Amino acid sequence: MKYSKATNYALHTIVYLALLPPGKTIGVKPLAEVQKVSPTYLSKVLTNLVKAGFIESVTGVNGGYKLIKDAKNITFLDIIHAIEGKTSLFNCSLDNNLHDRQNCLIEKVMNEAEQKMEEHLSTKTIEDIIQKFDKNKVHCITSAVN
Repeated sequence: MKYSKATNYALHTIVYLALLPPGKTIGVKPLAEVQKVSPTYLSKVLTNLVKAGFIESVTGVNGGYKLIKDAKNITFLDIIHAIEGKTSLFNCSLDNNLHDRQNCLIEKVMNEAEQKMEEHLSTKTIEDIIQKFDKNKVHCITSAVN
């Protein structure tokens, strides 16, 4: 199973924003540099995170992005849903005289597995990650704050 690169960048971006001092913002360019991604691509990810209510865009001289939701209230699953949507990872596509798509046993197994994974991801928060972060390494992101 594989999530898109956008989910990867979204998860990392939220962690980086959670590491910022309260009230501080950071521009898209330094966020993109630390993740080695184009600012244009990351801007699209940031737009989804704004729409989902995790971050806000601040305009002006000290503009940039900042977290507006508490890191302890943001789960991995929340971010995944904001980027990937809530569509199931597996959908049965077969429909023939041997296989009834409406009652696909394979899809049921896959959905059970996905449900367990989602249950796990819904218990893991950004705060959990922040607590494990090496505070000596955060200077690469916090040095670019506005």
